Amino acid sequence: MYPKLLPLLALLLLRTSFSWAQAETVALTESSQTVAGATVAPAPAGAPTVYHAADEMPAFPGGTEAFQKFLRKELKYPDDALRRGISGRVFIRFIVTDEGRIRDAEIVKGLGSGLDEEALRLVRIMPWWTPGRVNGQPVWVSYTMPIVFRALD
Repeated sequence: MYPKLLPLLALLLLRTSFSWAQAETVALTESSQTVAGATVAPAPAGAPTVYHAADEMPAFPGGTEAFQKFLRKELKYPDDALRRGISGRVFIRFIVTDEGRIRDAEIVKGLGSGLDEEALRLVRIMPWWTPGRVNGQPVWVSYTMPIVFRALD
């Protein structure tokens, strides 16, 4: 295997073992920085720093089981997608603030037929999360996650 890819693969495996559904792709630019081992996006003066990775990543309150329960209760499969039998994953990126609020939700990769709008709706009604932390301090973290839609036959 390529020796330069091993640290990246180890980081990806480590991230996925701590993150229940995160499928974040971090595009590092020349202006990105690493602070205390966490990747940081450049921020305008006066704006909070938004991290792409943190010592402790944000988490849905109650973990994976609570998130699945939330989806079962709140998800409304769009009629158009059901008629067409469309299934798949909608990837959504949002920021979890230092208080745990969700903001700036956007579709990274969608499916159409109303599924993108439903995924956005679900993210917007989620309860506040446990915020991410760097050096023990709560920080703003950019988070990307898939919401899976399965049209039953």
